[in-house]
Amino acid sequence: MVEREDDDNEIPLAKFETENTLIRRPDAIEYSYNKLESVIGQHRATLRKSVAMKAAHAYAPKTDTPDTPVIVTTGAVVNGRRRLTFADILTLKERFDEAGIPIEERYIILHPKHVSDLLLEDIKLFKDLTDIRDGEPHLFAGFGCYQFAQMPCYKAVKGVLTKVPFGEEATAQFASVAFYAKEVMKADGDIYMYKSEDDPKERGTIVGFDKRFVALPIRNKGIGAIVSDVVTE
Repeated sequence: MVEREDDDNEIPLAKFETENTLIRRPDAIEYSYNKLESVIGQHRATLRKSVAMKAAHAYAPKTDTPDTPVIVTTGAVVNGRRRLTFADILTLKERFDEAGIPIEERYIILHPKHVSDLLLEDIKLFKDLTDIRDGEPHLFAGFGCYQFAQMPCYKAVKGVLTKVPFGEEATAQFASVAFYAKEVMKADGDIYMYKSEDDPKERGTIVGFDKRFVALPIRNKGIGAIVSDVVTE
């Protein structure tokens, strides 16, 4: 009999914070809506966007490998870049197939410009595959399709397409990202609100938020990207 021994791996969670906001009492009284509740909603939305950006970046592979395909778009050239095509998504599907990634629970997060590319190619087909039923989109080439604006970017490093580090300046080579759900993970902490109510100096209430979050590929497998190819004149 062989007993399996598992090691505990500690994964630190990144801290995301919002800048404190002051709601002066005289201002809050003047408005017909609840200004404090509106500000709280804005802070929560900011944190949700920040962690979504972090997850999209984390799930994008660093470079092209057999287990982490990174391909470029092949469509018509418009404003210096090649459009995404449905054929490009099929190419990514084939690369996932070659890597032995199960067909179930594959997802692709499309950059909005890539969404426009697909709409221009076949508006009915794209509408069909993005129609949400029971909380899930229809599948195209085995991928459930979503859209998000703040996607990772790539640049050529010694001739190799390489993911730009999180937080660095974006490049023209933005990407759509695909992943197999069982090869990625996330740990999502609660949003915590800090509040200094009726501050005598500021004559109002000061609020700020933070939360802990991490998203990672588990084995650097089953993640991929389609990068906008840039065409120079």
